[in-house]
Amino acid sequence: MSWLSVHEFVAPVLARPGSFPMIGTPEWCALADDHPAKLAAIFDAAQHWALRVEAAQEALAEASHSISAAEDWSDIADEVRRRQQFHAENSWARRRPA
Repeated sequence: MSWLSVHEFVAPVLARPGSFPMIGTPEWCALADDHPAKLAAIFDAAQHWALRVEAAQEALAEASHSISAAEDWSDIADEVRRRQQFHAENSWARRRPA
């Protein structure tokens, strides 16, 4: 998601009416469907949504990098495989549900 691309696209539409009510407010609902301020409010909401999605994507990427760096995941996978193999070969050692 690129907030900047959305912002650059909607900026001319937002400049036309000068000011506009926030989308969904009673003032916005009272505007005619073809009123430039009503459309501007929709475009403004779209750019805010794009910003939210972009920020969430960045946060997920950062979290992914942190998780990736937190452990040696190949060592953990090897340990899981060794444990599964041990239990497959030694049925007496399997845990039973309580």
